[in-house]
Amino acid sequence: MESNLSPVLTRQDIRDVVGSIDDSVAADIIACGATMEDLVEAYAWVADETDALADAEKNLSGQVARVYEILTAEDAWPEEP
Repeated sequence: MESNLSPVLTRQDIRDVVGSIDDSVAADIIACGATMEDLVEAYAWVADETDALADAEKNLSGQVARVYEILTAEDAWPEEP
């Protein structure tokens, strides 16, 4: 019997997709129940951020929107030394 459930993300999964990220941010992404597909889609929006994204953001929904919000929070990325 096949399961329709996606595996739970790990911190390493998240780092594999987005690179260096604050541990608390990774924990927030895991806690919201996002799947790998949600993470990849949200990060694609983050990585290709343009002025038009503000208008397009309203098209994001569900877990993708939540992950996008987490990734674009002010404290999501560690500061460069």
